[in-house]
Order: sequence, then structure tokens, then C-alpha cells
Amino acid sequence: MKQTLTAATLALASLCGPAFAADIDTVRAFYDDILTDPAGTTEQMYYDVFSPNVVSIPTPPGGEGAQGMLNTIAFLGQVVPDLVWAPQDIIDLGDGRFVVRSLFTGTPVGPFFGVDPATGKSFEAMSIDIVTVEDGRITLTYHLEDWIGVIGQLTAE
Repeated sequence: MKQTLTAATLALASLCGPAFAADIDTVRAFYDDILTDPAGTTEQMYYDVFSPNVVSIPTPPGGEGAQGMLNTIAFLGQVVPDLVWAPQDIIDLGDGRFVVRSLFTGTPVGPFFGVDPATGKSFEAMSIDIVTVEDGRITLTYHLEDWIGVIGQLTAE
């Protein structure tokens, strides 16, 4: 009986392993392919990572849903072309949810969150996200970015 249980457990782990690996790969693609190259993000790249019914809380500046996130990513690509969004920790909660602590850096080249004109200064800030992946795509993201810290760095004398 013990051998049967062990064999069944190993078989289940081998079946589930690739799915979990794909989920974390989806999360990494969000940061590595989308947020770190927003100017190069195409709709196809976006929908490879995000569900068309994605919910983002709070609502991004570009609006609700997938189109709002696409608008926000396009804005970031235009205004912060050197944006880098680097995960420092990715914690797999084991149920399709991941907690991600990241550092993001960049230098705005145009008006950015009320800082107008661009100051030529760079910023570095932290974000915390809880990302849910279902069927290989992100369906829900709770996110908190230190935009106040960014504005403070851009306007510091």
C-alpha cells in the first residue's frame, strides 16, 4: 500500500509540476517581457500573458480591464523607455497566486504623474503585487507601487 501511495504521489507531482512551472513562467514574463519592455509590448505578447478578462486592482491609469492595462503599458513605454521592473522575490502560494516584490527604475522623458516637464532625473522604487494565474494567463492582479516616492525623487532639489 505504501509503495502504491508513493508511486501515485510521484505520478501526480510529475503531472502537476509542469503546470506550476508554466504559472511562474507566466509571472516572470509579466515583469521580464511586458513591464521591462513596455515600448516593445505587442497585443499578442500581452494576451500571451494576460486573460482578456483580467482584473487589476486598483484600476491602472489607462482604465479598467485588459484595454486599460494595455493603455497603461503603452504610456509607460512612451514616457519611461528605459523602464526596468526586476522581481526581487517571487513567492508561490501554491494555489495559482504569487506574491512579487520588485524594484523598478527608469528615467521619464515626458510628463509623468504630474511632473511636467521631465526633469531628466531617474527613479528607483518598490512594488508589491499579488498575481493570480489561471490556465496559464494572469486573471487578477492586486498591485501597490511607490509612486509618491517616484515623484519625490523626480522633483527633489
